[in-house]
Amino acid sequence: MILTDTGALIALLDKDDTNHVVCVNATKHLPAVPLLTTWPCFTEAMYLLGEVGGYRYQAELWKIQTMQRLVLHDLTIAEIKRMAELMEKYRDIPMDLADASLMAVAETHFFRYVFTLDSDFQIYRLDDGSMLRIVP
Repeated sequence: MILTDTGALIALLDKDDTNHVVCVNATKHLPAVPLLTTWPCFTEAMYLLGEVGGYRYQAELWKIQTMQRLVLHDLTIAEIKRMAELMEKYRDIPMDLADASLMAVAETHFFRYVFTLDSDFQIYRLDDGSMLRIVP
């Protein structure tokens, strides 16, 4: 699975988003596995999609989730604790809840790629000092 951030989800569904074509094309080169996101990213995407396209866009997000093209990860207690640590560590950027959730899941499950439009992932480091590879 490929960790997926809010911005990429929005760009995939919002045809007017400046990154829509880039993200759609990127998915054509990803492995044929579901995208994985966290509840903080999903919640943020639902809100922002509602702002730009109303329920029509929100329904599309539900659709890719129910079709299992997007999997929602249930955060563990350890991952939630790690999120708080990461947000404190990167408080000067600042790191938001959604980004912290993706970094914590990446560390726990050894993911090394993130589908994102967020340049902050070039700053964040995993617990071993490495960074996630950014797609696109």
